[in-house]
Amino acid sequence: MATKKIKSGTTSDLYLRLLADRGIDYIFANPGTDFAPIIESYAKAENGEAKLPTPISVAHENVAISMGLGYYLATGRMQAVMVHVNVGTANAICGIINAAKDNVPVLMTAGRTPLTEHELPGARSGSIHWAQEMFDQASMVRESVKWDYELRNGEQTEAVVDRAMEVADAVPKGPVYLSLPREVLASEIKDIEYESPPRKAAPTPAAPDSTAIDQAADLLANAERPIILSRTAGRHTADAEALANLAQDFAIPVTEFRPVYNAMPSDHEMNFGFDVKPHLEQADVVLTLDTDVPWLPPFNGEPPKDAKIIQMATDPLFQSYPIRGFTRDLCITSDLNLGLSALADALADRNGAATDTRRARLAELKNEQREQAAAVLEKVKQETPIHPGWASHLVSERLDDDSLIFNDYPLLLPFMNRPQPHTYFGTPNAGGLGWGVGAALGAQLACPDKLVVSACGDGSYMFGNPIAAHHVAKVYDLPVLFLVFNNSLWNAVRRSALGMYPDGHAAKSNRMPLTSLDPAPEFDKMMDVCGGYGEKVEDPNELGDALDRAFHAVKVEKRQALLNIIFASPAL
Repeated sequence: MATKKIKSGTTSDLYLRLLADRGIDYIFANPGTDFAPIIESYAKAENGEAKLPTPISVAHENVAISMGLGYYLATGRMQAVMVHVNVGTANAICGIINAAKDNVPVLMTAGRTPLTEHELPGARSGSIHWAQEMFDQASMVRESVKWDYELRNGEQTEAVVDRAMEVADAVPKGPVYLSLPREVLASEIKDIEYESPPRKAAPTPAAPDSTAIDQAADLLANAERPIILSRTAGRHTADAEALANLAQDFAIPVTEFRPVYNAMPSDHEMNFGFDVKPHLEQADVVLTLDTDVPWLPPFNGEPPKDAKIIQMATDPLFQSYPIRGFTRDLCITSDLNLGLSALADALADRNGAATDTRRARLAELKNEQREQAAAVLEKVKQETPIHPGWASHLVSERLDDDSLIFNDYPLLLPFMNRPQPHTYFGTPNAGGLGWGVGAALGAQLACPDKLVVSACGDGSYMFGNPIAAHHVAKVYDLPVLFLVFNNSLWNAVRRSALGMYPDGHAAKSNRMPLTSLDPAPEFDKMMDVCGGYGEKVEDPNELGDALDRAFHAVKVEKRQALLNIIFASPAL
């Protein structure tokens, strides 16, 4: 058993060394008075004798945790976030909820108001230390984290760190919360040994039940109009590849309903886009893959009553959701890669005439889909204000295959080409807007050689704490391209009101209450104070050149850029 030893120091020293030893590259931190031992540990380590995670100072907690999300999405490696006691935790809750519902592991930590008034080193030294103490600080986040704990002494630090990280990284993954009292971090330790590497094997992935796979294969093999629905099958590249192979080999169309991660290559023969309705309403067998909400009847229909519904996921019941009642005839608990591979093997023994019939029919539908998309682009390319479909097309033309796109609503995937899975990240299932601004920064930090784009509406951009975000981009040389689609409107709020009351007073109002953001700020001016390139564009004929200038600033000049795009809201 290999071990490392700290002869003397503080619990904070040990804690930070353990994080680095366990693979934490960065701590995204918004500091407060509780950070004194952490700051001292970093100062002591400046001589290079100890390897610690690199600290990234972030001026708002929502940006900090979003950076942790983005770093993980780009690399698959969990990172740490640390905020200031209860108030910092409160500011980070939106990001914690996003991480929880999207199954992103984050070591979420917060200082703890000093426990003692004067008895121990690190005891209370400011008036806020009385007002900030809570009876149960972790109660604020307990519903949204997999595990929470408070570090109680230096001797248990290794066990606590390992427990936090193994729980966060176990499927279904998610955030954990660890509070760190100042007196505990400041406490002296001597002759502490810890395992390196730790003997903590990760759980093996869930394998599917063979009987259930055979039942699913029987249903799909004989289906005339099967459909596969996904929102998150692009979470892991191996899952996406297994899906693409299955769909291609057995002529099963795939639609990605409001995807959180893209799975199917845009030009794949069986990629039937994002409009679920025309396939769903005619389907005789529906396979949903890790999809919490597979359809919304008022908007995109639902399967026929006699259609067979198969759900596959590591947690197909989505047990953290208080209410979820979608129909299912077969429910398969499985890692998607293992489940789809097993299903492909089972279908290979059943492959027959039905596959050839489906393939011929779907080829015609695919051609119709391409023609429809081209016709829409031709129609809208001269529209003023700029149509989001045309903007999405022009952005897509300038992307590299491996560019990473973080989209808070405005980009329209039907008009984009994404040939590689897991290169597009949509609004999280929980809908905590503003995440994409910080997530793009985290991804850029993780992948400095890739182009990273954050696209957001004007409302979600303001949710993203842009001053803090652009400050991080400048300090750490993160040349992200920010695209702000500006319609001076909370359009999602407007759609919701019109959906519930299509003939109501709000629909007839000249200025619907609580939906306007007019007059819009000059968002492009943010770059004047943050060392980036900013431009406002209103004419669709000028958008291409404006994008070229912004891409040049990011890719050649290596500085952040922001385009303030005045655009039209998509049709209801």
